[in-house]
Amino acid sequence: MQLRLDKFLADTGYGTRSAVKDMLKQGRVTVDGAFVKKPDIKVDPEKNVVLVDGKEASYESFEYYMLNKPAGVVSATEDKFQKTVLDLIKDKKRRDLFPVGRLDKDTEGLLLITNDGITCNKLLAPLKHVGKKYEAIIKGRVTEADVLAFKEGLDIGDDKPTKEAVLNIRRNYEEGDEDFSEIDVVITEGRYHQIKRMFEARGMEVVYLKRLSMGKLVLDDTLKPGEYRKLSEKEIELIIR
Repeated sequence: MQLRLDKFLADTGYGTRSAVKDMLKQGRVTVDGAFVKKPDIKVDPEKNVVLVDGKEASYESFEYYMLNKPAGVVSATEDKFQKTVLDLIKDKKRRDLFPVGRLDKDTEGLLLITNDGITCNKLLAPLKHVGKKYEAIIKGRVTEADVLAFKEGLDIGDDKPTKEAVLNIRRNYEEGDEDFSEIDVVITEGRYHQIKRMFEARGMEVVYLKRLSMGKLVLDDTLKPGEYRKLSEKEIELIIR
């Protein structure tokens, strides 16, 4: 695979193509030990050694990050007024990263950040039925009747009822005069505010929501909200199969 030098450097995180061209003019870039100032020469990331200020520019076609999304951050590539999940990935090299799916602003948990569109489609395509597991705190007492209702599908105001969801009651408890429940639930869809609307349809309210897994990809429980890491080779294999 051969790429223009300016595209190669832009894709490895050295700024826009215009910024890269300025770097080239300043004599800061070498290819295989020779200074290069022309942006249109072709380089092969597998064969040529490109240095910027003496440091090797490593090229990755795809990047995969696991983020424990904190509440208060939006699942978007950019936003003029609010912090986005991409703002949290400080050492990214690719400029074409995006979140796979979305989590509501007040929802925490697993979010995959990548530039691999094919893998994104595999995880999100409705026909793939990829399960997404969440834990939640519910204002209200969740019962076995609710478990059955989630399994059968709920009318949440859309054209079709929700698909079968697996609801598990961890515990019910009281706080003051109000009932609460800790639950986990697995859904295979990604409708707007889906879990919140499902519980609303049962007369209850979600007060805390966190995604734990997407398919075989499980949130690293050592990551605190706002922290992230690159996926391991094993984890990448799990999601691209």
